[in-house]
Amino acid sequence: MAHHNTNPDRDYDRLQQALDRQVTGAPASAAFTQILRLLYAPDEAALAARLPIRPTRLEALARQLGRPAEELDAQLTRLADRGLVLDLSTAGGRYYALPPVVIGFFEFTFMRARPDLPMKELAALFETYMTEADGQFARAVFQGPTQLGRSLPRESALPDTPTVEVLDYEKASAIIRDARAAAVSLCACRHKASHLDHACDRPQRTCLTFGGSGGMLVDHGLAEAIDKAEALDILAECQAAGLAQTADNVREGVSFICNCCGCCCGMMRAIKEFDLPHAIVTSNWQMEVEYTHCNGCGKCVAACPVGAIHLDERIEERPNGRRHRVRWAVVEPELCLGCGTCSGACKFNGLAMTPRPQRVYTPRNLVERVVAMAVERGKLADTVLGQPEKLSHRAVANVVRAVEHLPPTQAVLAAGAVRSAFLGAVARGAAEFTKTP
Repeated sequence: MAHHNTNPDRDYDRLQQALDRQVTGAPASAAFTQILRLLYAPDEAALAARLPIRPTRLEALARQLGRPAEELDAQLTRLADRGLVLDLSTAGGRYYALPPVVIGFFEFTFMRARPDLPMKELAALFETYMTEADGQFARAVFQGPTQLGRSLPRESALPDTPTVEVLDYEKASAIIRDARAAAVSLCACRHKASHLDHACDRPQRTCLTFGGSGGMLVDHGLAEAIDKAEALDILAECQAAGLAQTADNVREGVSFICNCCGCCCGMMRAIKEFDLPHAIVTSNWQMEVEYTHCNGCGKCVAACPVGAIHLDERIEERPNGRRHRVRWAVVEPELCLGCGTCSGACKFNGLAMTPRPQRVYTPRNLVERVVAMAVERGKLADTVLGQPEKLSHRAVANVVRAVEHLPPTQAVLAAGAVRSAFLGAVARGAAEFTKTP
């Protein structure tokens, strides 16, 4: 029997609170409550609020919720078809989890045409939610140094020298070629903007997903399966259109590549509108100006998606007495993503990519990234262990909570070698505790 809802307001509040426990958060807001009301029926909100953050096997979930497994499976499948529940199928069975807002049901809502939903209203509500209160949502998502996405350098902009090493996880082409499978869907950000009549003219069929993540989206009609050749063609089209590549912030098992514009992309808008320069992790490269070639045309300024380049100028007096205005580009290294997009706009060889002085930390895999983000945000217990108070080994929960509140945590995470060793140890422990039966 389906859940009998007696207090819809309370269930929507509980769903918001459950989503806020996700590593990227979901602050309370009237706009967000209305989004949940448009996406979830009252009984669905009540069910979703009780779903775990980490994938849980159907049979275990049915026992926890006191529901027949077959009935629960049918309801959760319907929600998964609408992008409101994560549904993972393996040889060991079916697993379900509550998705975050991003990367989660926001993308799942807008990555395809949805005649079943009031898309214009939802677009306006998401725009309000993502920008209101001085970007409180963006600040929840992008707090801390570890982020969901990292910038990929444009390979054509990298120096072609044998002494420079570019690892495969840094190359969009290698990520595509190494993927088990590929899928494409609409760019959620540009699709949302199109319903508000202010989308740019860049292509929208550009969001690439790989492996099991792509398969899940294809299974639920959220994405279209494509071969690797078409994925490479889409990548080339996006680069020709001046889009920057933002990938899953992991070294192994990269699950997505977004092709981002500075005007519509939520991550890039957070950088520019809310002064969150680390909303996207930089690549291991940065752009430098070759001043002997730069003529100050300003095309690189227009091409940079995050406003990391500006023009300086001075007035020079020539021997004939005439005054001459000289302009040149200046890259702000603290803002430069190292995406290389500007290089495609420069016709005078005035830009060159150089390695950053220190390599950027990239989590090994999804578990390590989630652990890093959770530690930084004080959410390790909820994110990794689910409900630690229900674990028989209560000492584990106590240690986890102690780690979350240690004052030196941020300092430890910021130290390169120590950081990797610390996260590796925690991630290995987390992987053991999060194994499903």
